[in-house]
Amino acid sequence: MMTYEPIIGLEVHLQLSTQTKLFCGCRTTFGAAPNSQTCPVCLGLPGVLPVLNARAFEWGIRVAVALDCTIAGVMKFDRKQYFYPDLPKNYQISQYDQPLARDGWLEVTVGGETMRVRIRRVHLEEDAGKLLHDQHATQSLVDFNRTGVPLLEIVSEPDLRSPDQAYEYLVALKALLQYLDVSTCNMEEGSLRCDTNVSLRRAGDSALGAKVEIKNLNSFRGVKLALEYEMQRQGALLDRGERIVQETRLWDARKELTSSMRSKEEAADYRYFPEPDLVPFVIAPDVVKRVRAGLPELPAQRRKRFQDAHQLSEYDARVLTQDRALAGLFEAVLATYPKPKPVANWIMGDLSAYLNAKGLRADAIKLRPEALGHLLELIDGGTLSGKMAKELFPELIEQGADPVHVVTQRGLRQIVDTGALQRLADEVVAEFPKSVEDYQHGKANALMYLVGQAMRRSKGSANPQQMQDILKRKLDARHTPAGGSAS
Repeated sequence: MMTYEPIIGLEVHLQLSTQTKLFCGCRTTFGAAPNSQTCPVCLGLPGVLPVLNARAFEWGIRVAVALDCTIAGVMKFDRKQYFYPDLPKNYQISQYDQPLARDGWLEVTVGGETMRVRIRRVHLEEDAGKLLHDQHATQSLVDFNRTGVPLLEIVSEPDLRSPDQAYEYLVALKALLQYLDVSTCNMEEGSLRCDTNVSLRRAGDSALGAKVEIKNLNSFRGVKLALEYEMQRQGALLDRGERIVQETRLWDARKELTSSMRSKEEAADYRYFPEPDLVPFVIAPDVVKRVRAGLPELPAQRRKRFQDAHQLSEYDARVLTQDRALAGLFEAVLATYPKPKPVANWIMGDLSAYLNAKGLRADAIKLRPEALGHLLELIDGGTLSGKMAKELFPELIEQGADPVHVVTQRGLRQIVDTGALQRLADEVVAEFPKSVEDYQHGKANALMYLVGQAMRRSKGSANPQQMQDILKRKLDARHTPAGGSAS
């Protein structure tokens, strides 16, 4: 079996969060009634003239500058022609030979190694409509609300060499876009979409193989799985001496495979020509300078600051800064509880696990920063055990409760009184003589079993470390020979 090297490039379509569409005044509200946000301009009726959305234009520059791209002196729009039911004009206003920006880069860390992925181009274009296949038993319907919504397409060079690199590139790009505050980046709502291009070549070869495009990717995990499948599929064909067909394939997330959709188009198939209703736009240097000066702190800058100011590891700082809301929460909690490492651990551990399990975003929960700070103070002060705090945490997330109030209201106090713990230890020792005997025969895990039983009996209220120390002393005393000392 031959060894092959994958060559991967990604095309990301970002829906900009402007209030109106790219060339008209129609709203862009997600979830509106079908065809309720349309007008003669976005439907392409005769005699209408498009007008460029100034905010979409500026936000495009904002993204391009953050990606270290070279901004065009002059950009123009082109008609990309194809016939599809969700494209009412039978062409899409896009950019071809004079896009908004070119030649940028994004830094990506994979497996502890940092690499630069080059950005080929960033350009503005309008979105198409949406076909609805599940609204009618025998017909497909069309919703034109999305037609004309502003998109920013970010095209990478084919610098990626593995599905893991592609995944981390998308994670890093999404973080950057969130910090720029130009899009919700919500894949479920279609505001961040990705197509992949992948080919295989024999290891050591310089020539590129036939390129296959994969569409219908609805998650970063889906991108990774689709690439893994496609690499196996293409590798098996090459091993049999068969030719790879340049085509577009669809990813089936349920079956975890790709299937042929159509032959891959080339630029000539779209018959690009300059959009006659929009003049070329001169991008003045002072506009770019103003946008550059207004950039917020970006993930890489915040990551370095977290390392320098809070003495976090590179890994912890990277995980925290991948999500702007989590990074903001981390800093807000420090105002109440100025101990960075415990705060980072709870956010990266318990909070992230909760969000993943519930499929929620960090900006969609009710957890207040001071509530997490108070929870950690209660642990430090011995009022709550770690176990009790973890059981209380979901209530803080879901209801925005304050742990001090909840503990006072419910009488939730960790048992630290030595006399009470001694009595609890005596009860457990009496109830589980077999475990006591096992410990005396050298089975150390029997002690932890007894600690677990004590914690269960106390409903998690006993201080676990104190409980372990008391039980160990009792068991060791039982094992001490009469008149002697414990060995």
